[in-house]
Amino acid sequence: MRVYFDNAATTPLVPEVIDSMTDIMKRYYGNPSSIHTHGREIKTELEKARKTIAKFLNCSPGEIFFTSGGTEADNMAIRCGIEDLKLTHAVTSPIEHHAVLHTLQELETKGKITLSMVKLLPNGHVDLADLELLLQKHPRSFVSLMHANNELGNILDIDRVSALCQQYDAIFHSDTVQTIGHFRIDLQKTKLHFLACAAHKINGPKGIGFIYISSDIKVHPLITGGSQERNMRGGTENVYGIAGLAKAIEIADREMEQMHHYVLGLKRHMISSLKSNFPGIRFNGDAEGNSSYLVLNVCFPPSPVSEMMLFKLDIEGISASGGSACSSGSDIGSHVLGAIGVPDSCSNVRFSFGKQNTIAEIDFVIEKLKKMLEVPSN
Repeated sequence: MRVYFDNAATTPLVPEVIDSMTDIMKRYYGNPSSIHTHGREIKTELEKARKTIAKFLNCSPGEIFFTSGGTEADNMAIRCGIEDLKLTHAVTSPIEHHAVLHTLQELETKGKITLSMVKLLPNGHVDLADLELLLQKHPRSFVSLMHANNELGNILDIDRVSALCQQYDAIFHSDTVQTIGHFRIDLQKTKLHFLACAAHKINGPKGIGFIYISSDIKVHPLITGGSQERNMRGGTENVYGIAGLAKAIEIADREMEQMHHYVLGLKRHMISSLKSNFPGIRFNGDAEGNSSYLVLNVCFPPSPVSEMMLFKLDIEGISASGGSACSSGSDIGSHVLGAIGVPDSCSNVRFSFGKQNTIAEIDFVIEKLKKMLEVPSN
């Protein structure tokens, strides 16, 4: 038996998404920029997908631009937003995804901005009082804070951050890669300037995503070389991937409440089972509070297998991670766990859940962990 609990890294494609993509592949092959019938046919499918996403977010289709994924969307928001809006100061947190942190740090190193790190509360949440102090000191900043942390699951109060940014005339970008399709975001109610999404986090294909850019602002493209995406992103559009992304959004919209209830039940079952079987276990972040139902970051007490925990889990048929998949292969510990003071002696595992997981799979994981950590069976 092999079980998959690394859904925060990527999710499996579902049949409806595969069918939607293969249907487009079989029927259309024109270039959406061509003006003849073949081009117009596939262009129609492209714009249908854009409208589906815009309806889901309650924004204009003209504010949605397709990208290769979340990293490109984050880079476009940060690089183009800061340069074109002539911003000289940015605010972020030390637990952001590296697509955000590394990009802002590069701009700081090149002297294009000064960069402030907002403080964190002991449970890993952003200190919103400190954010307000930073914005009082540096109005008209570029603020980049993710909606849900990909390693801890902590949820940001984006409504409060949005209100602060409006109060201090700041530009607000949020990496919503971990929340689009899992939580409702109404862009008519919550003011953001930029938002990033990746399809493969919601049972869609890899290599496709989008950036939302508010019509209130104007920026230039990050990738030039063509007039695609209304002159905002050069390169022939990945229409097959875009169709899969739109179908994944459509399914997420339809199943969101049901999935939330079901997957939250899985997470709660795992928390309860871990507490019952492993004395001294800790949960990193705000696992049982304001946290995504998709992510559980666990700190196991030190043991002889601590340094090989993920490897041993894999041998036992369990796919999990120690943090962001984008940092796998690095011998540097998680910057997120380091930022909230998790000691190096902890053996940390991130379990992240999807709608395909079951209670039986969680029980399987618990039994394997008991064997690995030599916990007596009941």
